[in-house]
Amino acid sequence: MKTEFSRRTLLRTGALVLGASLVELKPLQAFAPSFVKTPPLSPAEIAAIEAALGKKGTYKEAEATHNTGLPRNDLKVTVKGESIPIPFGFGGWVAIKNTMDGKSAVLMSDCVLLEEEVNPLISAAHANGLEISAIHNHFFYENPRIFYMHIHGTGSPEELAKKYSSTIKDSKLSPKNQPASSALTGKTGKENFDLTQLNTVVNQEATVNGPTIKYTVGRNDLSVMAMGAEMTASIGLNSWASFAGTMEKAHIAGDIAMQEAEVNSVIKSLRSNNIEVVALHNHMLSDEPRMIFLHYLGTGAALKLAKGFKDALDQLGKSGTMKMKH
Repeated sequence: MKTEFSRRTLLRTGALVLGASLVELKPLQAFAPSFVKTPPLSPAEIAAIEAALGKKGTYKEAEATHNTGLPRNDLKVTVKGESIPIPFGFGGWVAIKNTMDGKSAVLMSDCVLLEEEVNPLISAAHANGLEISAIHNHFFYENPRIFYMHIHGTGSPEELAKKYSSTIKDSKLSPKNQPASSALTGKTGKENFDLTQLNTVVNQEATVNGPTIKYTVGRNDLSVMAMGAEMTASIGLNSWASFAGTMEKAHIAGDIAMQEAEVNSVIKSLRSNNIEVVALHNHMLSDEPRMIFLHYLGTGAALKLAKGFKDALDQLGKSGTMKMKH
């Protein structure tokens, strides 16, 4: 954020003050402490989350969100017969943050699953008091067929981590059931791609993940709430683009987070850049405003694909600005 009061903060301020004025007029400062910032997770809560999940995660202080990556390193995936690295888009995650009032916490997760793993995980989630919000594809042409399942729940941070750990304990999602990450033997994403050129086109800074690179862009022009928590990039409200391959022959895959009115502008933009649209769906339930997510896939010169991603981003929040979250 460039300033303490972002567009998101102003949007949230306006909504709360307008709603309050319909009931009784109170000084603005009476509302400020309740919405300016999500209550942070304490060091003890973070430790409890990581102990329950059996893996260290990343705590994003600016978003007050703890996120744990759950890559499927046990899988070998091809797209159109070509071997594709797992970081390209076959890694799941689970995130936990407090609600705005600090009385509870929210968990959200995106799980990478084989077809035969979907329904056993649904049953396990329900048995542990968690809920399913979406099941869908992110790719075309992949082998084996991969599905993505979104799980959510509410409770204390430690309680949610324990429920989630119990849900995945018999699946390959659990860190204890995953093989150790193999040492990278080839080139890294920094060596495969000219980051300076690509960063200039996208107007964002890529992160390097093994042989791939990734751009992650939050929706700081919006204030999106779900289950009493603010949805931000680290808990799943983001657009992203992952690149594998080389500058000359690259693959791109990713996701665009849109409001309903933005959907067809984004679709037209991607198709005009010869990028395939592979899925259009929700990720969350009870989100306000309602968000729609579009997944895409493309192959070609990296600079051309980067332009396609940037053109799609340019359809979003035209009255505001977006900043990267990674």
